[in-house]
Amino acid sequence: MPRILFAATEDDWHDYRHCLPKALQDKGLHAELIPYHEGLDPALVEYIVYAPAGPLQDFSPYTKARAVLSLWAGVEKIVGNTTLTQPLCRMVDEGLEKGMVEWVLGHVMHHHLGLGFFGAHQDGVWRNDRAAPLASDRKVTVLGLGALGQACARMLAQVGFDVTGWSRSARALDGLTCLHGEAGLTQALSSAEVLVTILPQTPETTNLLDAARLALLPEGAVILNPGRGTVLVDDALLAALDAGQIGHAVLDVFRQEPLPEAHPFWAHPRVTVTPHIAAATRPETASKMVAENIARAEAGQPLLHQVNRTRGY
Repeated sequence: MPRILFAATEDDWHDYRHCLPKALQDKGLHAELIPYHEGLDPALVEYIVYAPAGPLQDFSPYTKARAVLSLWAGVEKIVGNTTLTQPLCRMVDEGLEKGMVEWVLGHVMHHHLGLGFFGAHQDGVWRNDRAAPLASDRKVTVLGLGALGQACARMLAQVGFDVTGWSRSARALDGLTCLHGEAGLTQALSSAEVLVTILPQTPETTNLLDAARLALLPEGAVILNPGRGTVLVDDALLAALDAGQIGHAVLDVFRQEPLPEAHPFWAHPRVTVTPHIAAATRPETASKMVAENIARAEAGQPLLHQVNRTRGY
């Protein structure tokens, strides 16, 4: 019977204490789920279900732990922890993926159809001289082709958008133009009428979209960032918005969260702020992924979504 340590917040325990045991049972696992508490013998622990906001920071006593299974999609708050030597898996689950796809698709469609333009003129004037192009005539670039980026890019392509995807290393995806590397990034940005950033936080992606790269975008481009706040340089984005180089930015993630009340993003007329809700982890579907990985480990199979420590994701 594997012993599983639940090392997250008390609120997380409240959300997972019923659905996680059920998910384990559905996978045929007879496991003991132990909430984190002082005095726990680390030698008893074989798996750790973890959230960076939880109480566990030192993994070195857990010498028998076979894997650390994060409840978060991002691992930048844990991947540099030198006490963590166990295999680490990030959260990629059905609910999180669907939430991200729906957020991206909704905001892309909003700007593609010009709903903000029409909705801003409730003055009795009949303006029927402006119609949106078809989706096939709108170029959308998705930066980041991990599981979430691929799902978003495929959905946008399915709707009919002309989609280009960019990643650090080469990828090939049916129905998508895939670019990579520095030259590929320049090309991907230069055509992006709508730019969606779903990149992880790594040294290579931090400040990736600076003033020089924002200037590569077509004038009036729309930026959607549900990935990581550190990808965008805030001051450069504000300057590009003020100059009209960027037409609008929809931001779900920020360098400091919650976004400070005095931050200029809140009041800028060309910025839409959403409070880090694009891809929420849902306990029911996340529990299934945790149970799946534990079942795989118990069967001697490779873990899903294991983090590459060198790349940082």
